[in-house]
Amino acid sequence: MNNVTQHETDLPAQNRIVDLFSMRGDIVVVTGSSSGIGQAAAEIYAAAGAVVVLMGRDEGRLADVRDGIIAAGGTAHAYAVDMATRGEFDRVLDRIVTEVGQPTVVVANAGIAGGSSYLTPAGSLAHYSDAEWDAVLATNLTGTFETLRGAARVLPDGGRILVTSSTAGLRTDPMVCYAYVTTKAAILNLVRQAALELAPRGIRVNSIAPGPFKDTRIGGGAVLDAAGERMWSATIPLGRMGTMAEIQAPMLFLVAPGSSFVTGATLAVDGGALALSHTGF
Repeated sequence: MNNVTQHETDLPAQNRIVDLFSMRGDIVVVTGSSSGIGQAAAEIYAAAGAVVVLMGRDEGRLADVRDGIIAAGGTAHAYAVDMATRGEFDRVLDRIVTEVGQPTVVVANAGIAGGSSYLTPAGSLAHYSDAEWDAVLATNLTGTFETLRGAARVLPDGGRILVTSSTAGLRTDPMVCYAYVTTKAAILNLVRQAALELAPRGIRVNSIAPGPFKDTRIGGGAVLDAAGERMWSATIPLGRMGTMAEIQAPMLFLVAPGSSFVTGATLAVDGGALALSHTGF
């Protein structure tokens, strides 16, 4: 008599699927993880078994995210850092290596929005301020470069790097500011260049390009109101903005074993927005 159940025969396949997305044994550093996409990424990495290291400017929110991950059964540490301050990331990264251990994954997610689009007078070429331009470049571009440089210094061979860009880096976007589209486009070539350099060490470098998502709180901003959500939803073929839960699986995939042959790539997660041949602004 055959006593093997269907469930038992399915176990090898189930285990294989789990292994493709397991982060057990990983130490993952996530910048800009006190809210939004960075928080969502940190939470899914912890759920997949990683030790998560949160980095951001808001110590109170970082502590809340850390405590939430621990309450859910994960392991997390929090370190305050301002990515706009030169050398700050390296200083904190060295502390992490000493106090937590050698990271195996670094996620460069920190970013700010940087002011108005050209649809308002203040965001036009004639009036966009030096201060806003400099602030966005300091965090979004220079901060990302310093994160990649620090990651290359401390990651072991076979490590992974993920950078958060935007669909605004893949096309024009009149709904965001000049500095934002500039930095998010520059990040994509930075990722490809780093992928080439680090490939001989087996370090994979990829980027994710989210479209409009709810509750990102980018740069510490407020939650989008209903009118803003309707405006963004009108630009998306699926007819709605994404949720934080919908960015988690793509961000997990790009650093998990299941993406072991993916490097120098950009994954757009945008509800079909990039498929549009035109927009109605």
